[in-house]
Amino acid sequence: MEQYVVKNQKKLALGYTTGSCAAAAAKAAACALLSGQPVRQVQLMTPKGISLLLDIEDMTRTADCVRCAVRKDAGDDPDITHGILVYAAVSCIPEGIVIDGGEGVGRVTRPGLAQPVGTAAINPAPRRQIAQAVQEASQQYGYTGGFFVEISIPEGEALGARTFNPELGIVGGLSVLGTSGIVEPMSEQALIDTIHLDIDTRYAAGERTLLLCPGNYGEDFARDTLGLDVSRGVKCSNFIGEALDYAVYSGFSGVLLVGHAGKLIKLAAGVFQTHSAYADARQEIFAAHAAMCGASAETVRTLMAAVTVDACLEILQQEKLDKPVLASISHKILQHMVHRTAGKSGRAFTVDYVIFTNRYGIMMQTENAASCIASYRHEEERI
Repeated sequence: MEQYVVKNQKKLALGYTTGSCAAAAAKAAACALLSGQPVRQVQLMTPKGISLLLDIEDMTRTADCVRCAVRKDAGDDPDITHGILVYAAVSCIPEGIVIDGGEGVGRVTRPGLAQPVGTAAINPAPRRQIAQAVQEASQQYGYTGGFFVEISIPEGEALGARTFNPELGIVGGLSVLGTSGIVEPMSEQALIDTIHLDIDTRYAAGERTLLLCPGNYGEDFARDTLGLDVSRGVKCSNFIGEALDYAVYSGFSGVLLVGHAGKLIKLAAGVFQTHSAYADARQEIFAAHAAMCGASAETVRTLMAAVTVDACLEILQQEKLDKPVLASISHKILQHMVHRTAGKSGRAFTVDYVIFTNRYGIMMQTENAASCIASYRHEEERI
């Protein structure tokens, strides 16, 4: 594509989604099937309103089916699907449009996702794109029957294992995704959408208190130290605020957040997107709360110069200020989390957390955290 966005003072190329690839391949295959002629390029209007002219690759024909591919271009987005071929095989049926997944397209195995259990993991927006694309071919050639469309991604099974799909209950391949049809570089929305889907699956599985772990550190600590069944939890990356908002919206009654202090200490400053590109504030939080607890100016300066949370804790322990400072920070974290989740649903919503470092173990936790932890332990440990 030749269209760009500017982010972080850089010019970044847009790309197009697997959904757009599937729709373009289906349109090309339908046109070739109805016309009897090869198709080299196809025009596709995306839901975002950007028109694409896409090259068609690897077209094959049988007596009643045409199969062809479009190569995925993710632009400057770090997408593992960049460069893969997305295939559509199209054949005629008496009426209607039936869309299914073949090789390398995942199958849904858990309720709560966008598609029912047992169906191909082709999301609603790509399904609409595919249907519209083959309908345009019908109109172009005056065809009044229907189509069977099978989408396949030969590299999909191997790539799908490297995505969130196995955790979401999508097995055997990739999902065909894309709400707008266009990939925006460094887009956070795709990850947020995945977090939302994961939260939906936990609700559909009967969970009403949501276990949240920002990343691998939190998940490992929850599993190995706290003994929690992390398969019942959701990884929310740096999007803690988004996860809290969606948990409230989805009908959960509360959350248990387990994470490393390097990220979660930022909540004391009301920072709910914890990536360092947005905000840090760790040293400032320690310094401010230490000052409120009576630390000397020299201690405050030392805290401001510290590089890690562990270093800040070491300084506070030397000054015998660790307990009051951590209590003060913990109170502020709870205050911000309650404010973030209160009053948005009209229902009571509880927030609990366990915050740790690898060196010091649990630093802070809410009063009710122990009972939440007990509810998430493996069944055999609760017996």
